[in-house]
Amino acid sequence: MSEQAKYNCPVEATLDVIGGKWKAVILFHLFEDGTLRFAELKRKIPGVSERVLTKQLRELEADGIVHREVYPEVPPKVEYSLTRYGKTIKPVSQALCRWGEKHMKGT
Repeated sequence: MSEQAKYNCPVEATLDVIGGKWKAVILFHLFEDGTLRFAELKRKIPGVSERVLTKQLRELEADGIVHREVYPEVPPKVEYSLTRYGKTIKPVSQALCRWGEKHMKGT
């Protein structure tokens, strides 16, 4: 099945990549802070389990949104950053932030 045939509308394609409870939050922090280590992301998102954070990061990496850099150190050092393609989703993230701010204020 072609990628185009996989979706009925563009919103489905977008949500397939950034949907899920934590992916948009992960992207928000990578936009705000740049490159982050796993523990830093975990601290910034206290409601997420390590297992779920790992799964969501792997999915974002598989979709070409997040780059995972592993450094050959003991203990292993792993950093996450946005790819060039991942940075193209910034307007979507910013729109979600603006809407969320208004929603939190009750407007």
